Amino acid sequence: MISLPSVAQLTQELIRFDTTNPPGDEATCAAHLQRLLRDAGLETVMAGVSPRRPNLAARVPGSGEAPPLLLQGHLDVVTTANQAWSHPPFSGDLADGHVWGRGALDMKGGVAMMVLAALRFLAEGRPPPGDVVIAALADEEAGGLEGAGWLATNRPQLFSGIRHALGEGGGGALYVGGRRFYPLMVAEKRGCQTRATFRGPGGHGSRPLRGGAMARLGRALVALDSHRTPVHIGAATRLMLEGLRDGLDAGELRELVAQCLDPERTDAALDRLDELGEELDWMLDPLLHNNVNATMVRGGSKINVIPSEIELDLDCRLLPGQTAEGWLGELRAVIGADAELQVVREGPSMPEPELGPFFDTLGAILREADPEATPIPYLVSGGTDARHFAPLGIRTYGFLPQNFGAGLAYERTMHDADERVPVSALEFGTEAVHQALLRYRG
Repeated sequence: MISLPSVAQLTQELIRFDTTNPPGDEATCAAHLQRLLRDAGLETVMAGVSPRRPNLAARVPGSGEAPPLLLQGHLDVVTTANQAWSHPPFSGDLADGHVWGRGALDMKGGVAMMVLAALRFLAEGRPPPGDVVIAALADEEAGGLEGAGWLATNRPQLFSGIRHALGEGGGGALYVGGRRFYPLMVAEKRGCQTRATFRGPGGHGSRPLRGGAMARLGRALVALDSHRTPVHIGAATRLMLEGLRDGLDAGELRELVAQCLDPERTDAALDRLDELGEELDWMLDPLLHNNVNATMVRGGSKINVIPSEIELDLDCRLLPGQTAEGWLGELRAVIGADAELQVVREGPSMPEPELGPFFDTLGAILREADPEATPIPYLVSGGTDARHFAPLGIRTYGFLPQNFGAGLAYERTMHDADERVPVSALEFGTEAVHQALLRYRG
């Protein structure tokens, strides 16, 4: 008989490994998971760019009734520097019905859910309908090039025959207008890191200078802070808005969500949602626009020398179907002609969203587990490792369901202090993922 830890216990154990990226150093955490998988009788593969940055993969043999399915999640976490925590961030404390610590939500709790959902078949002595490939990955928080990107490029045979995957990016309960929704990721934005270079006359710091590179930088930053880029309503956003609209009671909130589907009325509707305090604008704004944040500035070498060149790095996220060329035009329209613009790094294009039978199955699982809730398609405003598996023909759904209670926006603690997850949400999600494995038919 295979003995498995509880999902809360495994989440605690994984949190206690400090895998802050950079540098990552996921090796000891991956080795801990590897022991669990091997004790369950599975063969494992550990491979990566270096012994300190490995990726772990294992395959649970299925009965052959369904194609193989991938469960993919990452072991690295973001920094806790300069954050005030109620519990030490790598203690994995269990308090007030929650597991506390960096990675509780993003995403060591999710990895624990997926691993135990798959190993439950072995503990019960029955195979899943199809093979289940478990991939515990490095480096997602820094782009995944040393994690999922490396593994998909250098070990593609591990994913042979796989058409679908489950990963992060969806499933946490969302409360809108007193209704509970489960957004399930079907698409994601992609990065388009852009550099704006400002040039102007230099000189001695003792002499007045107007209109130089620093002033041009200042004008651009003010413009970025005060302008939205044009509205784009793609397929994934439309599906999400329609699901929200149809799940809400009649009234102003439902009407505002409907207005977001009209590009001529979108921004005014978002502003009104902000006034209502529903926080929907915080979620919907980046799903309706290509967006940009200024994140790094380089310029000047000496305090008494006026710089003649300043570089501003911009974290830009593009909606599905949008091109880098089109984005540069939108950005130019905001900041004007003061800067030279260059795309530094562009993420791969993602496929258009696909719902279909498997999405329907995931929705049915949630409606059975929580009859008062409504599953809806979701576009993730950030990026996940799904983009690295897409070139292999693998379509990822964000499906880590967690039945959070109303009142606390748990997602706001991701990457912030006091990240935590209710034990009950971990248990709910583990069962939902297990049902997904049990019902998957391709």
